[in-house]
Amino acid sequence: MNALTEVQVLDAEERLRLAMMASDVAALNALLADDLLFTNHLGHLLSKHADLAAHEQRLLAITDLRASERHVRINGNVAVVSVRMQLTGTYHDVETHGDFRFTRVWAQDAAGALQVIAAHSGVVA
Repeated sequence: MNALTEVQVLDAEERLRLAMMASDVAALNALLADDLLFTNHLGHLLSKHADLAAHEQRLLAITDLRASERHVRINGNVAVVSVRMQLTGTYHDVETHGDFRFTRVWAQDAAGALQVIAAHSGVVA
């Protein structure tokens, strides 16, 4: 397997952003590792199954998701991305708008596809 490039990582980030906005469960399933560890902005640890269920059941609907302040660090077949995102949508039918920072760890699976293996989100104060 060749080392990752920033172009590959940014492409995966954009595919993830679009999948999140569309609640595209099939695309999210491909982009998230089966053993994903996601710590949300409330400190709750969520699995891939829980993340997909929120989209599938329409508990989470993202209408706008804009990235800024993106930083990418690559180490062989692993990349760490820190990105600030302005998010608008609904969660459990409650409108939400916020300024968040996401940190994601991307790794190549056995076939060479990029998947998020860990993620953390926090509210930007």
